[in-house]
Amino acid sequence: MATEYGQGYGLGSGAGLSADAGARRHRLPAGLRAPFEGRSWREFGFVLLGLPIGIMLFTYAVTMVSLGAGLLVTFLGVPVLAAALAGCRGIGALERARARGLLGIDVAAPEPLRMGKPGAMAWMGAVLKSGSSWRSLLYAVLQFPWAVFSFAVAVSLWATGWTMLTYPLWFWVFPAYAGQDGLQLYGDEAHRVYLDNPFEITVTALVGLLVTLATPWIVRALTTVDRLLVHGLLGPSRLATRVVELESDRGVVVDTAAADLRRIERDLHDGAQARLVNLAMDLGLAKEKLREDPQEAARMVGEAHGEVKTALQELRDLARGIHPAVLTDRGLDAALSSVASRCTAPVRVEVDLTERPASAIEGIAYFTVSELLQNISKHARATAAAVDVWRVEDRLMLQVVDNGVGGAEVSAGSGLAGLAERLDAVDGILVVDSPAGGPTRVTAELPWRTDPVRR
Repeated sequence: MATEYGQGYGLGSGAGLSADAGARRHRLPAGLRAPFEGRSWREFGFVLLGLPIGIMLFTYAVTMVSLGAGLLVTFLGVPVLAAALAGCRGIGALERARARGLLGIDVAAPEPLRMGKPGAMAWMGAVLKSGSSWRSLLYAVLQFPWAVFSFAVAVSLWATGWTMLTYPLWFWVFPAYAGQDGLQLYGDEAHRVYLDNPFEITVTALVGLLVTLATPWIVRALTTVDRLLVHGLLGPSRLATRVVELESDRGVVVDTAAADLRRIERDLHDGAQARLVNLAMDLGLAKEKLREDPQEAARMVGEAHGEVKTALQELRDLARGIHPAVLTDRGLDAALSSVASRCTAPVRVEVDLTERPASAIEGIAYFTVSELLQNISKHARATAAAVDVWRVEDRLMLQVVDNGVGGAEVSAGSGLAGLAERLDAVDGILVVDSPAGGPTRVTAELPWRTDPVRR
């Protein structure tokens, strides 16, 4: 997918002020404030809820799947198994909501069921064939043992840490009500060790402080596994995500092609076609005046000749905008040098490629650089620019730099946004670095592909 990074006027200073404010708000180091942060308590709450929820999930999944599998010898096994998987999908939705609320992760819902036609049989078949249904079942099975482990570790550490840290506040309970000097650390028939003197009480509190400070980070590490489980088993599969991306990219390609066709039609109608119509009318008038006034006819033919030259130039420009012949014949180096010569600022072009990429990738690279150079001519007020093209493993890299005023942004409706969408359609990436005052550096990545006939 295309990634855009834009920086407009004033954005940099705002980010700096926000960072300074954050530093002022958190003068206490992260390690010391972690036990009191809301995030730590939410993660601890997630672990606490994980055990009862895990018991219910595991019980439901094992019971229903076992029942359905046992009934497969009859027709009843199919609907029971489908109901079990559908229930797991519903539980998965609840778990995604719990993770969103307590862990702060937003996992998209898996791909919907694909039913060829309505009806109970079609629904059961779709549930049984859906990979997300079986991943939800796997989550219900795996989450239970992990919930038991994380619950035991988190509760033990949390209770031990706070108990030892607050021991100086409640150690008096033992001599007053339990008939012993303090908390018993060790005891047998011959010896008993109590935490009862000031030194031992202080050491106990310090150890409790260390455990209390370490517990949030241990709990965070435990919930990292939960995050992975939710992401990997309850979210959309990579294949489904890729299909959605390809469908979106296909729509972008279709819209772009339609826009290009409309632009070509408009240019032909308003440009060359209009000139050719006027040329035909002028030649008709000249033909009528040929015998009556040869000199006037000759003048009109001369004007028509000028119109022919203008129309031819417009057709050449239009053909160059569709796909320049120099790109097909001589490749990116010559084509980019040609388009750079029409830029208002001097442009240095360097193309370091040992072979030519596929014609489609080559065309996208050409039009990307061409549009960026047009932006420099129209908006940058630059006095120098540079174009570099090179290959890094399986990626074609393009970089256009100018010393203009900067402030370029990849915002909705802008030319850079449209360029980013075109690159996205072929798994390309657009990165824009344009602080106010310049310089502007635009980097584009395209997948490297090679036409078989060029190998």
